[in-house]
Amino acid sequence: MAHSEIKALLFDVFGTVVDWRGSITREMQRFGEAHKINQNWEQFALDWRALYQPAMEGIRSGDRGYVKLDQLHRENLQQLLHGYELEALSETQLDHINRVWHRLQPWADSLPGMNRLKKNYVVASLSNGNVELMVNMARHSAIPWDMILGSETAQGYKPQDKVYLHGAQMLGLKPAQCMMVAAHNDDLHAARSLGFKTAYINRPYEYGDSQARDLEAEEPWDIVGEYMTDIATGLGC
Repeated sequence: MAHSEIKALLFDVFGTVVDWRGSITREMQRFGEAHKINQNWEQFALDWRALYQPAMEGIRSGDRGYVKLDQLHRENLQQLLHGYELEALSETQLDHINRVWHRLQPWADSLPGMNRLKKNYVVASLSNGNVELMVNMARHSAIPWDMILGSETAQGYKPQDKVYLHGAQMLGLKPAQCMMVAAHNDDLHAARSLGFKTAYINRPYEYGDSQARDLEAEEPWDIVGEYMTDIATGLGC
């Protein structure tokens, strides 16, 4: 494909750039050891993430006004407290757990690939994460964003059209000048329907053994790679 018209790469973050399952599991294992709480923390991470899409759906449907992801995560965490023996924790401790999403770590290939891409393109987040969350994650894990875009700036949640279109608008670009980078076929499908170029990274281990979707590219995306560095190579970086 011709790359000359592409000016910016907009990235999905959870699962595409960072390993939420592994990051939460490791941090909660340390927390559990420190507080003598013995639980299956990988299942805790999966159960917490399973509440993610249902929590956003009320906002997408218009039944609820926009609420940033930190608040949705905290509401979802509340549903898990009893099952994981966390109900006796203080509000300070629960806030620390909730902010684990601010401390997620990248996949091993993410930063090498993104730093190559940044030399030739604007690199921006286009995530359902709120701005504070994304900034803190970037500072914690050295993610080289030029700009934080997505849910909070657009006051919506992907795959709502306005989230993608607002991202392009904020960069002063047309959708065709932007490439959406994601490990989720539905995210890319929504972006492409609006005129974005698309790059798929295969993360078939995002959910571990329970993963049943996004095991491979399901459509002929503009670039398909196993690693972020493949996306950089595909764009000549």
